[in-house]
Amino acid sequence: MGERAGSEVTRLLAELVAIDSINPDLVPGGAGEGAIAAHVAAWLEAHGLEVELSLAAPGRPNVVARAPGRGGGRSLLLLAHSDTVGVAGMVRPHEPRIEAGRLYGRGAFDMKAGLAAAMCAAVRLAGTGLRGDVLVAAVADEEFASIGVQALTGAIEVDGCIVTEPTGLELCVAHRGFAWLEVETAGRAAHGSRPDLGIDAIARMGPVLVELAVLGDRLRAGAGHSLLGTGSLHASLIEGGQELSSYPDRCLLQLERRSVPGEDEALIEAQVREAVARSAGADAEPSAAVRTTLVRDPFEVDESEPVVQCLARAATATLGAPPRVVGHAAWMDAAFLAAAGIPTVVFGPAGGGAHATVEWADLASLERCTDVLVRAGEDFCG
Repeated sequence: MGERAGSEVTRLLAELVAIDSINPDLVPGGAGEGAIAAHVAAWLEAHGLEVELSLAAPGRPNVVARAPGRGGGRSLLLLAHSDTVGVAGMVRPHEPRIEAGRLYGRGAFDMKAGLAAAMCAAVRLAGTGLRGDVLVAAVADEEFASIGVQALTGAIEVDGCIVTEPTGLELCVAHRGFAWLEVETAGRAAHGSRPDLGIDAIARMGPVLVELAVLGDRLRAGAGHSLLGTGSLHASLIEGGQELSSYPDRCLLQLERRSVPGEDEALIEAQVREAVARSAGADAEPSAAVRTTLVRDPFEVDESEPVVQCLARAATATLGAPPRVVGHAAWMDAAFLAAAGIPTVVFGPAGGGAHATVEWADLASLERCTDVLVRAGEDFCG
């Protein structure tokens, strides 16, 4: 493993990284969360917590552990996801290696360091005699469809949640959402020698792309969100045609629209439909169909919420200065928790290489993150 793994949270992180938990919906044949869920459950049970395993889908387990309080206090959930993306191009991705204060391996940064911090913090809080319950959850499938957190929110009631995604010890109170849409243009198939019979669906997509680029420019020129900036739009994938000597009868464009708080599904789809309508010209019917295929809402929490205030005080006391309050560009499970009415904030350790071929977690940051979570739990639940 290189340098010696000294502290409990570092040893736990190494154990978690050594377990293959590649999301099978991202990578066919991926190991999934079964083995890591079993390890998390056994570790937490061995440390005295009440543990429950449940299936978000066949073979896709969540783990929820509870340290019951004495009664009369607020309940706090510490939440992390247990799945990872794939390992193509990585060298020994599940052999944790420590060098220069960093632990390397797939998932070390995104987000097994946060999971290890949440687990160790919950165990430390279990012995402090708090009035409120402390819970820790390792959920499945964040990297694909978030079925884990969606199953959890329907089965749990807590007063606040800290998602331990990596934030570099910054306090994240907002993140962007996204929507995926399809635009399909129709043509008429014909032999390439018969322009009098054929209608080119790919060519019909050209004006649509121009208008969508105009919409993207307009979004980026808007006022935007104070922490997240503006929404954005880009064309991601396009397909059409069947052979060189034929007029294509369809062309399919797939789009991604990144959103900020205040932008919902209805607004996003209306903007794309308006762009498509403009592409047809004032005197023509739109020649393209628009469909929304997936929406993940943006997230924002009021900084006056008790869970945010407790976390800010804990970070200030532990780190010696108030944490920077930030928004993040990437989507997280926090949005589902907030939508379920659970006041939620995001705070986790530092590192780098999420979804990259070299991934690492900063171990000093991991230690400090765990200490902050313990202080926040004492404040919130005590």
